[in-house]
Amino acid sequence: QVHVVESGGGSVRPGGSLILACEVSGLKLNSYAIGWFRQASGKEREGVSCISYDYGGTYYLDSAKGRFTITRDNAKSTVYLHMTSLKPEDTAVYYCSVPLPLERCPPFDSDVFAQWGQGTQVTVSP
Repeated sequence: QVHVVESGGGSVRPGGSLILACEVSGLKLNSYAIGWFRQASGKEREGVSCISYDYGGTYYLDSAKGRFTITRDNAKSTVYLHMTSLKPEDTAVYYCSVPLPLERCPPFDSDVFAQWGQGTQVTVSP
């Protein structure tokens, strides 16, 4: 059974940085893509970033380009989201998901993103 655990959230001021981590168990992460999503209060969940199994493809929400970087450490079965220049509109609960059984990233609205963790809260405020 696939299990994902997100961590690293917190409260920061605008312009600050955070690194989120997503640890995956129950499968060999080096064979799969993995994505980050977020859901702000009162809004629908949206895709933020995704990385393919072989580092060959990374994808970002337009508003995250140039500020967020997704990386993976297959040896640790962990994917990271490095977030810089954070803005209040980045405030949300951040989730990761494995789009089983895909190696490469599908569109963010694909229903193969079905394995969800409990999320980690990111709050950006003055």
